Amino acid sequence: MALGFLECAGYGTALYAMDHACKAADIRIVGIDTINSKDSSAIIPLTVQVKFEGSVDDVRIGCIAARDAALMFNDPKDVLAESIEGPCGGTNVLSLITKVP
Repeated sequence: MALGFLECAGYGTALYAMDHACKAADIRIVGIDTINSKDSSAIIPLTVQVKFEGSVDDVRIGCIAARDAALMFNDPKDVLAESIEGPCGGTNVLSLITKVP
């Protein structure tokens, strides 16, 4: 078991990237979060983080597919795709806390 994370600019980009990830690997999206200022004082693009799970190999493949797809719309400095292999129980619980289940 592994957890994967994609962070990129733009909600549409995140959905596009995760569509590619889900088609490339047997993963399950466990949540989507947005990271933006509450008072809109900062002029930054909407940043989205998608959390997903699956086997270690599938999450690795999903991270690669998601990152490659997100790079079609984002600069490399704006895309993160990482995984945690064998997360502890507390990490799994935290991954389920999300804005969009």
